[in-house]
Amino acid sequence: MSIAHFTPGQKARVIAEALPYIQRFWDKTVVIKYGGNAMTDPVLKAAFAHDVVLLKLVGLNPVVVHGGGPQIEALLKRVGKKGEFIQGMRVTDTETMDLVEMVLGGQVNKDIVNLINQAGGKAVGLTGKDGRFIRAKKLMMESKDKPGDVIDIGQVGEITQIDPSLITFLDSGDFIPVIAPIGVGSAGETYNINADVVAGKLAEVLKAEKLVLLTNTPGVLDKAGNLLTGLTPKKIDALVADGTLSGGMLPKIASALDAARSGVKSVHIIDGRVEHALLLEIMTDQGVGTLIQSS
Repeated sequence: MSIAHFTPGQKARVIAEALPYIQRFWDKTVVIKYGGNAMTDPVLKAAFAHDVVLLKLVGLNPVVVHGGGPQIEALLKRVGKKGEFIQGMRVTDTETMDLVEMVLGGQVNKDIVNLINQAGGKAVGLTGKDGRFIRAKKLMMESKDKPGDVIDIGQVGEITQIDPSLITFLDSGDFIPVIAPIGVGSAGETYNINADVVAGKLAEVLKAEKLVLLTNTPGVLDKAGNLLTGLTPKKIDALVADGTLSGGMLPKIASALDAARSGVKSVHIIDGRVEHALLLEIMTDQGVGTLIQSS
């Protein structure tokens, strides 16, 4: 049911339920990884933009980090290239990097900025090249199947440093930063970085209250499809070992764990296919996903 169909009494209860959360999270930073269906469905896109603006209006400091997998795949297909993934990470040769930068730093980033601004916010689009605030080096990935072997996946980056001053400056001016996951090397090289990794590291550096990862699933599921929550590092290690967690979920889980261990108060993996999932997770008793705990 949309909130437009709520009775006045129901709307009043929603606002009353949100009040303690507004008080608790006043002036706190929330880093949001925006991806999946929430980025492609027009209704979900509009709902996300309104949620982000509302969070800013009630005193939180939302910082949006976005992916763009479907949009990148669509462009690769148009130019006759096939996307390739190894252990959940996109293989990025020089030509693919040019396309990735064009899609993420241009089309997708500006679409999100425009959506938030049309919803009444003041969004500013960035990549890690702006102010060199996301510095990176080439990622050499260890093979999961052959321990000790290293896989070269092209211009994929590993974060070496994030300078939070640019984001802090924008927050202080009531702007909403919208960040494309592109880093810059010491010699000016461009690196594609997994958006979940960027969101997790940014949450650590900003000492965020929350890290919220939007996905195309209800959260972390067991092999029977049941939603898991209240996960700890020990439980997650067991889920990886038995194959419950694999593929694209691995970078999300790794980023979530790193953020939780590094002081981010709570990490949530939520279903971005649910309208207003962001507000439901942050401002209601119910929540709509998996909570990752530090211990």
